[in-house]
Amino acid sequence: MKSPLFVKLQHLTPHHCLSRAAYWVAECRWSWFKNAFIKWFIKRYQVDMSLAENEYPESFEHFNDFFTRPLKADARPIPTDDNIIISPADGAVSQLGKIEYGRVFQAKGHDYSLTELVGGDVTLAQEFNDGSFATIYLSPKDYHRVHMPYGGTLRSMIYVPGRLFSVNKATTEHVPGLFAKNERVVCIFDTDIGPMAVIMVGAMIVASIETTWAGLVTPPRRQLKQTDYTEAARQPIKLAKGDEMGRFKLGSTAIVLFGKDAIDWEASLKADSTVLMGSAIGEKTT
Repeated sequence: MKSPLFVKLQHLTPHHCLSRAAYWVAECRWSWFKNAFIKWFIKRYQVDMSLAENEYPESFEHFNDFFTRPLKADARPIPTDDNIIISPADGAVSQLGKIEYGRVFQAKGHDYSLTELVGGDVTLAQEFNDGSFATIYLSPKDYHRVHMPYGGTLRSMIYVPGRLFSVNKATTEHVPGLFAKNERVVCIFDTDIGPMAVIMVGAMIVASIETTWAGLVTPPRRQLKQTDYTEAARQPIKLAKGDEMGRFKLGSTAIVLFGKDAIDWEASLKADSTVLMGSAIGEKTT
């Protein structure tokens, strides 16, 4: 009974006010506060600081600086095989599989509209019809930078405003269309195997989402719905497999989409499988 009650309370919670308050707290530079908060967090969630480029809690400017910490250069080796698709983040597979009839599977008894997920653009959604999706949940202890699953050129970035429900297992099982309801940033790339989307989904207490090319996207400080990054619009942004593309300031979910017959997911992966950024999660078919 705990999960339904937790979900009902979320419907009553002022998501954005709570998350923006968390943003202020996470940016606080008071030494006594941020040091205590970071040390508590490390202990509470058993964060492995030996992997971090900077292992010393006191040396971070604020909690967000700690939360988005880079890893040591050799902590997450990237496969050199051009056929391999890699996980964009550390976390656990929430779901993965095929996109069927324009719907993406969320959890037992729930799916959601592909068109709604990408911001309501029917033409864009059609590029991924009958394609493949993978949803990866980042827990508090995980590394929170998001990297390219496969090399490509940025075509567009779409900011989709929305709610900020939690994205943990309890909520995904009880809130229909969760990932199409929450605030998100949809990044579309053109690759040599067709279109690829990497969607960074916000959640309750997620204080901010950033990309490497646009900086801070949420909380929005300007009107921002869609930005065109095609060659005709500006200097093209090309990112290789494994390059950093964004980061979460407090954890959430990344969803990866590929077009029809572009890739096959790793057969051993299933819901709740643990993945690390750079680990093989699929292979291209062409």
